[in-house]
Amino acid sequence: MIVLSDYLIVAALLFSLGVIGLFLNRKNVITILMCIELMLLAVNLNLVAFSHYLNDLAGQVFVFFVLTVAASEVAVGLAILVAFYRTRRSIEVEDINTLQG
Repeated sequence: MIVLSDYLIVAALLFSLGVIGLFLNRKNVITILMCIELMLLAVNLNLVAFSHYLNDLAGQVFVFFVLTVAASEVAVGLAILVAFYRTRRSIEVEDINTLQG
């Protein structure tokens, strides 16, 4: 039987892996986005685990909306990165800092 603490440990490990990935890689924008998504999925795992533990479906419904918004954010972010890559031929973080508006 899997208990709540097992889910919380897995979510904490996923979140920690995302934070470590953010700190270790500050050059590639796609890797940064993947680490942020990993942290978001860890939070969603916590929401589902607590929702199941408390026998309340509100957390699971909230996860559905969070995943929907996250998918749209990723789609827009990748579209911006593709457009940036077509003009600058790079997606390095230092090159993005050179944008003038």
